[in-house]
Amino acid sequence: MERTKKIHISFLGNPHFDSRITNLSNSLRADGCKVSVLGFDWFISSEDYFDDETKIFAIKKNKLSLFFYLQFVFILISELIRSNADVYFAEDLYTLPFVTTIAKIKKAKVYYNSREIYAFLGGLRNRPYLQSLVKMIEKFFIKKVDLVLTTGDMDSDFLKKFYGINNTLVVRNIPLYQTPANKIDFRKRYNIAEDNMILLYQGVLLEGRGIPLVMKAMASLDKTVLIILGDGEQKNNFQSLADELKISHRVFFVGTINQQELINYTAGGDIGISLIENISMSYYHALPNKMFEYIMAGLPVLVSELPQMKKIVDTYQVGESIKIENEKNIISVLNRWQSNPEILRSFRNNCAHAANELNWQKEFDRVKETLLQ
Repeated sequence: MERTKKIHISFLGNPHFDSRITNLSNSLRADGCKVSVLGFDWFISSEDYFDDETKIFAIKKNKLSLFFYLQFVFILISELIRSNADVYFAEDLYTLPFVTTIAKIKKAKVYYNSREIYAFLGGLRNRPYLQSLVKMIEKFFIKKVDLVLTTGDMDSDFLKKFYGINNTLVVRNIPLYQTPANKIDFRKRYNIAEDNMILLYQGVLLEGRGIPLVMKAMASLDKTVLIILGDGEQKNNFQSLADELKISHRVFFVGTINQQELINYTAGGDIGISLIENISMSYYHALPNKMFEYIMAGLPVLVSELPQMKKIVDTYQVGESIKIENEKNIISVLNRWQSNPEILRSFRNNCAHAANELNWQKEFDRVKETLLQ
């Protein structure tokens, strides 16, 4: 009788709000693996959360970032030492050095989930010394892991050339095939008129996600509102910008939504927004889960004209990709969509067809043999 494979997943973030970890761990369990997940939360929870499969430690994040990092490292190493697994997943660069070191000591396999091109994140573009340190750390440890997971072909191709590796596997951030069971009625909740177009953004609130451009466009578009699902370091800045543009009554910050409920909220919008700015190589390669989540929920998408996003939108005809040097193209497209509802009906129909292909069940079936070997 084959022994149950034990898998340990470590992530600097709350796995309950991360679709990639939620879908991966559930699928691995369904295939007979015993999966334990370790996460950290500094946005939502002030208390630790433990159950039989998941541990989430609430850690404090303040101006002393070194203290935050030391808390994280101490807990991570302690938990890894106590763990017992056949395969260890480092779900980001921040866990990579510690997971790799301890997995090798335990003579276990280690997989690195390269969610981004970490050495070229937008936040590093003006910090050359930190960027060099990130490159050095990643270059050293990425060559020691058994498998590198990426979110798209461009990321895999880049890492192969940049670090001289050949053990990559593309696992796209695609949601489960599902339909909303209890669609949230934002119009009723926020007293939004029927003829207003609900723009919806979901994800972490960071620089370079196009939210200021959307808000500037809204200042010229009366019958639009923006629903924001998520939280992050730029929230206060975005709230201030909405006030400055005098559109704060049309911008609603809903907060972070649990993965189990997210599709019900996503489906409450009219248009899914993913206007990632080309401020770094990592962003240029973007193929974000939010775009696929919009499609799954039946929302036509408005996305940046970045290669991997544009390819999906053009292939499945589920929206439009635009250049976003400024807000003018956003205004032009939304005006056209508002004046011609048939365009959006066609995109919504195409979303339903695309969801039959762009779903996690099919994605996992494609890669599970490699993951479980």
